[in-house]
Amino acid sequence: MVHYAFELLAYNVGFVWYLRQRRTTGDVIDVHARWWIVAAAIAGAAVGSKVLFWFEDPGQTLAHWSNPVFLMSGKTVVGGLAGGLVGVELTKRRLGIEQATGDLFAVPLALGIAIGRIGCFFAGLADQTYGTATTLPWGVDFGDGIMRHPTQLYETMFLVVVAAGLSWYASRQHRQGDVFKLFLAAYMAFRLLVDFIKPEVRLALGLSAIQWTALAVLLYYARHLRSRLVTA
Repeated sequence: MVHYAFELLAYNVGFVWYLRQRRTTGDVIDVHARWWIVAAAIAGAAVGSKVLFWFEDPGQTLAHWSNPVFLMSGKTVVGGLAGGLVGVELTKRRLGIEQATGDLFAVPLALGIAIGRIGCFFAGLADQTYGTATTLPWGVDFGDGIMRHPTQLYETMFLVVVAAGLSWYASRQHRQGDVFKLFLAAYMAFRLLVDFIKPEVRLALGLSAIQWTALAVLLYYARHLRSRLVTA
């Protein structure tokens, strides 16, 4: 119940922050195109979060392939972000929109995920977002007698810092699209690293499905990030 309360709070905070930014900075595209993009992001995120969940543990998925409750029970943030990115890019290409459209979503997403992870922390073992065993003094026993990395709280703290940094960066002159690209690159880099201390199924080269997806997004943005570092 606490998990769902924090999830609802995350959606509300993210939406309110988005509206606040939109009133302050305006929008770069017309309302009709914006709603198409929002719809594409939601649909892509819904599909991506489910598909990546199925690939997290292929053996489990195959064993429960005929169980719709299992198939619809899980979701992943990384899959949602990657799926939303694909949905938006395809829709923009279909509508002929060339300008970047994601900057207004960067800080709301960072804040929303940060709040949602607090709910994941209180959900404990059932949420399956905890870390591996640790002897560090801030390790947490989620109910199985093992002191584990509270990776949910690591993510919350990281994203609060990211949100603050993006807010500062957005107030300065920057090329359109930089804010969202920086958010997504920062989050994917974090997940690529922090998931090494999560008890996930490793598919190839010691990486999980989530890490491979995070790496793919980072490679997709590599040219842009390199050009920004060169011109910074």
